[in-house]
Amino acid sequence: MSPLVVGIAGGSGSGKTTVVRRVLETLGEEQVAVVEQDAYYRDGSHLPLVERAARNYDHPDAIDEELLYRHVAALKAGEPVEIPQYDFVHHVRRPETRRLLPRPCVVVEGILVLASDRLRELLDLRLFVDTDADLRFIRRLERDIRERGRTPDSVIEQWQRTVRPMHLTFVEPSRRHAHLIIPEGGLNTPAMEVILAHLRAAVTLR
Repeated sequence: MSPLVVGIAGGSGSGKTTVVRRVLETLGEEQVAVVEQDAYYRDGSHLPLVERAARNYDHPDAIDEELLYRHVAALKAGEPVEIPQYDFVHHVRRPETRRLLPRPCVVVEGILVLASDRLRELLDLRLFVDTDADLRFIRRLERDIRERGRTPDSVIEQWQRTVRPMHLTFVEPSRRHAHLIIPEGGLNTPAMEVILAHLRAAVTLR
């Protein structure tokens, strides 16, 4: 049987990574292949750094959707893929790739996963993580300062200029395509127990 392909969407800082971690812990890393949509940002090396930093990374056009679609389709067909690696500090695609082997469960995670018509066709289970905007902002602020070398002012400016408007335009409306909505994401123990039980049963059959 082909792998079970699970899409996990939700706003920036909503807790998608926590949901993915719960899936990995429950099924085992040898059973799950994780595809992060953030790795598919289009390369900006042809632009000056100041222009790269100012790009709207929350718009669907920032994602190389064709490559992402081909990779998920290949994994679903049982074929390995070479995942691009993205440098979030310099806003460029790195020359090296990461080889990803097909697994019984393929998880595709990203804010715009459910906003893509073509990608949704490949998803057997579509999840949307729903978390209040104030909590999402705090998580994003902490992450970008800690992991991506951003200043608080730059994070706030980006949130107001692109993150919030794009969330309202693209991410939030995509929740209507979800099979299940998870309030508070991985911290919602009852919801996660139901989802993880379903995944365990589905993966056992593959």
